[in-house]
Amino acid sequence: MPIRFHFRLIPFVATVLLVVLGIALAQWQTRRGDQKQAIETKLLQREADATVKFGDGSQGIDQLEFRHMALRGEFIAGWPVYLDNRPLNGVAGFYVLMPFRLVVSNAGGDSYVLVARGWLPRDPADRSKLPSYPTPAGIIEIEGLVRRDFGHVLQLGNAASLQPQAIVQNLGIDEFAAASKFKLQPFVIEQTSNTDDHLLRDWPRPSLGIEKHRGYAFQWYALAVMAFIFFVVTGFRRGSENTNKPADQRSG
Repeated sequence: MPIRFHFRLIPFVATVLLVVLGIALAQWQTRRGDQKQAIETKLLQREADATVKFGDGSQGIDQLEFRHMALRGEFIAGWPVYLDNRPLNGVAGFYVLMPFRLVVSNAGGDSYVLVARGWLPRDPADRSKLPSYPTPAGIIEIEGLVRRDFGHVLQLGNAASLQPQAIVQNLGIDEFAAASKFKLQPFVIEQTSNTDDHLLRDWPRPSLGIEKHRGYAFQWYALAVMAFIFFVVTGFRRGSENTNKPADQRSG
């Protein structure tokens, strides 16, 4: 008995769309995984580098990113900003951001860098209520990891106006500089040194999520393959059913 394939236009179009969508999303997840892997490689390379002091040389962000940096200066306690939707170990909370005025002998005028000092838990009853925490006074030395930015999360609702004590979901260096009028360096610092301020500094690794992206890519590729197999199998099954029917009962 001959095996026949019954072609149907609508299932064919649906299958093509699913296959194209699955492959496109799988490739996107693969690229994201590759990007995270490149970050992890750079992190491992630069973790072995000596801590660089701010002001030593004129290295750009490409050379400084993910290196540990030591800075001397003072926090501007009157300009804290809080990044919302930054959970830690499943607990909702904020990142405490604060400008740090740098003390550098060869700097022309005041220079600042935006520092993520640490993490605070969010009050479950009142989002705007923040726990108190001390800020070191005077000139101190801190260390931290150089980052291009603090990362971004999904923006929920309208962004709050940027001012001291503002709670925002995302923040750019240029945006903070424009609002505060501080001359900021083109990078941010995730503080790692202890300053007895009761803030938690268990920062998520920038490369976190490599395996997750790989897994999502596999799932999307599997969806594309399954859609194609389903179309082929049902087409042959439909063709066999039509072959076994009397001629006057066969569908077109």
